[in-house]
Amino acid sequence: MKSLARHTLLFQRTLHKRAMSTTQLFINGEFIDSQATEHIEVRNPATQEIVTRVPQTTQHELDEAARSASHAFREWRKTSVLSRQRKMLDLQHAIRANMDELATSIVNEQGKVMGDARGDVMRGLQVVEDMANITHYMQGNKLEVSSDMDTYTVREPLGVVAGICPFNFPAMIPLWMFPVALATGNTCILKPSERDPGAAMILARLCADIGIPRGVLNIVHGAHDTVNFLTSDARIRAVSFVGGDKAGKYIYERSAQNGKRCQANLGAKNHAIVLPDADKEHALNAIAGAAFGAAGQRCMALSVVVLVGEAQLWVKDIVARAQQLRVDGGLEPHADIGPMITPEALRRAELLVQSAHDEGAHIALDGRNIKVPKYPNGNFLGPTVIDNAQPHMQCYKTEIFGPVLTIVHADTLDQALELVNNNAYGNGASVFTRSGACARRFESEVEAGQIGINVPIPVPLPMFSFTGNKASFLGDTNFYGRSGVNFYTQLKTVTSLWRKQDAVDRQATVHMPTIN
Repeated sequence: MKSLARHTLLFQRTLHKRAMSTTQLFINGEFIDSQATEHIEVRNPATQEIVTRVPQTTQHELDEAARSASHAFREWRKTSVLSRQRKMLDLQHAIRANMDELATSIVNEQGKVMGDARGDVMRGLQVVEDMANITHYMQGNKLEVSSDMDTYTVREPLGVVAGICPFNFPAMIPLWMFPVALATGNTCILKPSERDPGAAMILARLCADIGIPRGVLNIVHGAHDTVNFLTSDARIRAVSFVGGDKAGKYIYERSAQNGKRCQANLGAKNHAIVLPDADKEHALNAIAGAAFGAAGQRCMALSVVVLVGEAQLWVKDIVARAQQLRVDGGLEPHADIGPMITPEALRRAELLVQSAHDEGAHIALDGRNIKVPKYPNGNFLGPTVIDNAQPHMQCYKTEIFGPVLTIVHADTLDQALELVNNNAYGNGASVFTRSGACARRFESEVEAGQIGINVPIPVPLPMFSFTGNKASFLGDTNFYGRSGVNFYTQLKTVTSLWRKQDAVDRQATVHMPTIN
């Protein structure tokens, strides 16, 4: 209870400090007020209270951010890899020391429950910690290719890079981007989501506090106009994006047209196959957490469960586990699920649930119109289970991005694998089984980038890389880990010749020099 009281007090102080305020820009190491005339309201998803206003950064301010990043790159690229490693160690320490403030900001603006908000920060922090290994990642190769001749590679930064972030992970996704960019010697312009920029602004303050030089990290805000600038300005060499399909395809195509490297993580429809020999208790708990946690607003959320054979009898058990989850405001001590990000997102999810009913599926658990007494104006959707869905239904084909689990049935593992592989997306897929043979076959034959065996959300730790594929990813080099370092760097190959015969040993002389 003391911990909750501390979070509540911090929450109230944050509201008091930022109520009706305008989020600042962070350009050339300074927090500045934008001269924008257009603003976007950020509302607390549980209460609809206005937390802050986000400016549509002006063209002059965007140009200043690019100029600042371009100027800073000249010196930042020259810093030693040990100096940049030291900054990553300092940053991870600062993030740990400010965990409560970051998590509270996420609850306030995004709506997550406190435990999930802390997890948001922690998963991003792990990327920062992995960048302390940048001395290993930046190593090149060397080979003596002929007598006295060596060929070797040098890994170098690109220059100014940009990051465009989604609303669902206000800390983690920025930390997927700018620490990797900075550790590899680039400078960065970051655009957090206009719906919840607070965590990114705290991270910018921490970067300033630990002595990241001016201009190395810049933060701008806005929507379409800001995206157009970041994907077209000639000073920006690469663009990272995480978000929805429509925006991701636009950003990827526009970046490519303007000669920029781009990585874009898009939508998903992650499946879990449940075989009848699975550990039932473990599978049910895993499914409930992965499907409904974070109000289903995760690109790796478990969207579809394929029940195989006798496991088809587990629908009532899945519903029972879902009913145990408590829907409430993010700062409430026993809350499992918070509100969705906006009323529009809530209405969209509700319409997709209705479409499932209209198309013939069975709504085994309906979370629409749930009442949360303390937060009557919140964007709440209770856990919802759609049973007997079919591949042609909108609820199956569309990423709902809410606490909605779709169940389909299959008689065999063959049928289940075919269903998963026919899905256009490829972020992740899981299997629950006690059979090593079935698990191995699943691993070999399933078409998705991240595979879980008795693990519902198989997001790799940063020593690996995020590896979504198919329609879930555009680009050829993915996020964080070795892939992330490769994305933010380019190789220079050097061939040098130093002939042995040119190395003449001369013996020192002690005689008085004379002029002949």
